[in-house]
Amino acid sequence: MKKPAFRKKSAPEAGGAAEPQEPQGPYEPYEPAGAGPAPAGASRFAGGARTTQSLLAAAVVLAAVFGIAEARPPAAPAKADAVAPTTAQVERTTAVCPQPFQGLTGSTTLTAYSPPGTGSATGGTGWLSDAAAPAAPAATPTAGATPPATPPAAPAGTPAPTASGTPAAAPGKNAAPADARLTLAKPGTPVSVPAANGDGAPGAGAVATGALAPGFTVTQTTVVTEQRGLGMSGLTCTPAGTSFWFAGASTAGDRVDYVSLVNTESTAAVVDLKLYGDKGLIDNDAANGLTVAPGSSQSILLPTLSKGAVTDLAVHVVVRSGRVGAALHAADGSKGTDWIPASADPAPTQVMPGLPADTTSARLVVWAPPEDDADLKIQLSGKNGWFTPAGNESIHVKAGQVAAVDLGKVTRDEVAGLRLSPSDDKHATPIVAGLRVDRAGAGGKSDAAWLTGAAPVGARATVADNRAGVSTLFLTSAGDAATVKVTASAGSGGGTPATKEVQIPAGGTVAIPAPEPAGLNGAFALTVETASGGPVVAARMLAIPAKDVPMFTVQSLRDDRSTVKVPQAAQDPGVVLR
Repeated sequence: MKKPAFRKKSAPEAGGAAEPQEPQGPYEPYEPAGAGPAPAGASRFAGGARTTQSLLAAAVVLAAVFGIAEARPPAAPAKADAVAPTTAQVERTTAVCPQPFQGLTGSTTLTAYSPPGTGSATGGTGWLSDAAAPAAPAATPTAGATPPATPPAAPAGTPAPTASGTPAAAPGKNAAPADARLTLAKPGTPVSVPAANGDGAPGAGAVATGALAPGFTVTQTTVVTEQRGLGMSGLTCTPAGTSFWFAGASTAGDRVDYVSLVNTESTAAVVDLKLYGDKGLIDNDAANGLTVAPGSSQSILLPTLSKGAVTDLAVHVVVRSGRVGAALHAADGSKGTDWIPASADPAPTQVMPGLPADTTSARLVVWAPPEDDADLKIQLSGKNGWFTPAGNESIHVKAGQVAAVDLGKVTRDEVAGLRLSPSDDKHATPIVAGLRVDRAGAGGKSDAAWLTGAAPVGARATVADNRAGVSTLFLTSAGDAATVKVTASAGSGGGTPATKEVQIPAGGTVAIPAPEPAGLNGAFALTVETASGGPVVAARMLAIPAKDVPMFTVQSLRDDRSTVKVPQAAQDPGVVLR
């Protein structure tokens, strides 16, 4: 890949104006009045006695100003904790979805949802649109050219110019574009649409404002029934960002894994892909400096970057400039396929909820930073609390490398969550972890899903695209005993919301069939709110058997960050004198 060239500083170009230069020597001394006239050109300062008088006058004025300041010192600044910050609802939420993949028999569905709010926000819009390059600016007309009869159309959603020619702040700024694939009319009711079709289908960007912004979420679900790529893939679309971690990728055997990069911003992004294996960082110049143009989508196959087959990989997407949405898809021939979800940030303890009771095999993949090794305890959260699986009590990960272990049928026919924590609390190394989970049907056909380190649901978390009779909710209390409230929204085609309270023992895992709205028609959303105790981590499994294959996908739920803390501020004119 051609590296960018860097320009060196040089002298002004011919014909250009040179920058003003600082004087190269000391100023010549000022000759006081009465010393006789200075020779022409001997001094850069002129004015004799008048200059002295001017300086004296300026000194008097400055003395008066500073005298006032001294006589009236500014008030002491207010204490930082004098007034507590307030809580406000977010006013704009965005998400980026990767390119849909369809195959010959596949179908991809996008479902958007905003839970009903409790704040005072009203109005707003919610929409999802395929990523597209921004409209190119009109070319500058040459001399003598005839201007067009009508100006070129502005990109969808662009504010109309005011009389002064500047864009108006106004109402159309957050309006859904004319080509939006999906629009959300109101909180509390999900909307589902098919994704773009074709091998070159782009990723998508979603935006919600006003009353639709708090808790806005989008889920992408794909079902493929052909032999190659057979299985179900799902993920919750994430905000654009600058750092994403994935653990559990591979380039060995029949694996075909790729990273999806989608840029919905108005400026280009430059991205580095860092791959780590059992020998550390895999150095490859082709993985650095990837340019993702505005409104474009790219898929990068990992085998083109890994320099040979690597069984277990951790992938770090690092955005040097701009922002992108990043996702990683894994396909293991006919053994299963799914999106590997982005992990929570590296931390000494990682909790992965969502292991089904009928797990037939599980493989744990862990990365440690280059600074230090990691020695970790492996624990499962069962129905009564944490316990250590026999034969798989711990794992050691060398600095900067990836370690993996096969856990087999680790759940023993009970639902569970998995926790990694430091063997020695005084030696806490931040890690990234992923867990592949396989389920097999009666005929031996199987599907796979990937779990990852999850953040707590916090005050509230939501997952969209749940379907009648095939959604299961996994709830794990990583701390004290907890109570959560689970709400099933109305369906996309109708229904009445339903609510259920669930008790979770300390360190325990509970799995419940998702409550369903009465009179359900279409897809619905599940919202989990922590009432007491915890913290609680949660995951949703969507399982739809097809052609004797136990197709399934698992998504963790994270705090929707629908509110933010706003610090109090007060006017302080005295700041100009400090």
